[in-house]
Amino acid sequence: MNFVDIIRSKRDGRELSREEIDFLVQGISEGSMPDYQIAALAMAIYFQGMSERETADLTVAMAYSGEVADLSGIAGKTVDKHSTGGVGDKTTMIVLPLVAALGVPVAKMSGRGLGHTGGTIDKFESIPGFRVEMEHKSFIEQVNRIGAAVISQTGNLVPADKKLYAIRDVTATVESIPLIASSVMSKKLASGAEAILLDVKTGRGAFMKEKEEAIELARLMVKIGQRAGRQVRAVISNMDQPLGRMIGNALEVKEAIDTLKGKGPSDLEELCLVLASHMLILGEKETDFNRALNRVREVLAAGKGLDKFMELVKAQGGSIDLDDENYGLPEAQFKYPVIAERSGYIAGVDAYMIGYTAMHLGAGREKIGDSIDYAVGIELNQKTGDKVAKGDVLAFVHANHEEKGREAVKKVLHAYQIEDAIFQKKPLIFEVVE
Repeated sequence: MNFVDIIRSKRDGRELSREEIDFLVQGISEGSMPDYQIAALAMAIYFQGMSERETADLTVAMAYSGEVADLSGIAGKTVDKHSTGGVGDKTTMIVLPLVAALGVPVAKMSGRGLGHTGGTIDKFESIPGFRVEMEHKSFIEQVNRIGAAVISQTGNLVPADKKLYAIRDVTATVESIPLIASSVMSKKLASGAEAILLDVKTGRGAFMKEKEEAIELARLMVKIGQRAGRQVRAVISNMDQPLGRMIGNALEVKEAIDTLKGKGPSDLEELCLVLASHMLILGEKETDFNRALNRVREVLAAGKGLDKFMELVKAQGGSIDLDDENYGLPEAQFKYPVIAERSGYIAGVDAYMIGYTAMHLGAGREKIGDSIDYAVGIELNQKTGDKVAKGDVLAFVHANHEEKGREAVKKVLHAYQIEDAIFQKKPLIFEVVE
């Protein structure tokens, strides 16, 4: 068995055996398979695809290519949540404390952002003093004590996926459904949770631009999870425009706190309530969705989600001042308004363009290793369906560099589509795959 023959088999459209896939993954993780052969394999898979069985075998092989988290020491059924990547997606900071307050333990291992999508760990790290590194024993103890913990992924978690994803990122093979599915699910399997809720994004700001592709991806990931003995459910949600109104690390933390206070944007609150309700069912704390939804709403209204969030922040060394207007979070030096050049109705806010503009301000990374400016980002004053007049403020750019800030204003203005007629908004949630 050798790498060239296996690459040739996939290039010619043949189905790879489990043994061949295990051999490839071992070569990728150990470094015996050179980058150019990994690139050739990724391109062959991109064009020829993989069967459901192949994808499941690839996922399991990558999941066990490094360390696998042992969560058996946690009392209760652990439930994990994963988003396939979006703009302004700060749902973890809201959903996690809500479900923890209802007795569902969440041992969350998250990654940092790359490209136009933000990373959960970057957002938590924008909280002064918040620690995302923790020994495994302390991690388990914290989940048992307060019901939740959030840490960065360990260096040796799914090393094969890390290498393969880095190659995909620079060879235009990211948008392959089998490779996306195996990448996401290998990390989730290695993270150890018994049940997994997936938030699969679709639209201009997502990897899956078309709803049908997102549904296909969701169904595949649910099946992979079932093959691996995990309970998996997927929510298909809209990412044509950014979620909520804040894009950027500290800005998103502020909006998450606002939402836990009951003062958040309606779209963000709606999605968080739905996600939390499904996690409650996966965690076996409820069997009926409507009852679960009512319980989550009650916890949010009572402020118990905010209390749990503050407990989590304190447990991990963070500092939030609820009496301060900005909660003691980092603030940018400059705040530039984006002014409407015509009257009409907002027909769209391009999430992809907003995400990349925020990245270029310093809120994200173009490549691994880039530093993050936690304070910068974009604040949307108007969203799809809103009526605006010429001269109205559409958004604000939060910047720490004048030239970057003024350039971002132009890009944000270009991201807004203003029409004469009222625009019919798409639903926020399209489908649930169980």
